[in-house]
Amino acid sequence: MKLNVGGVDKVVRIALGIALLSLVVLLEGSVRWVGLVGIVPLVTGLVGYCPLYAVLGIDSCPANTKHA
Repeated sequence: MKLNVGGVDKVVRIALGIALLSLVVLLEGSVRWVGLVGIVPLVTGLVGYCPLYAVLGIDSCPANTKHA
């Protein structure tokens, strides 16, 4: 598994994941469980790998960019 999520992308994913997960606590009723979607960006940000990026050929990790 090659890392494909870089620095700024990681920070944004982690912040978005935490924000979405907070909806589980802040909202009421069955709509609050929508916040569990936040697990996806949080985990991809922490791990540094996004399966969707791999499928689309996107790579925001600076260690993987080639310089001429």
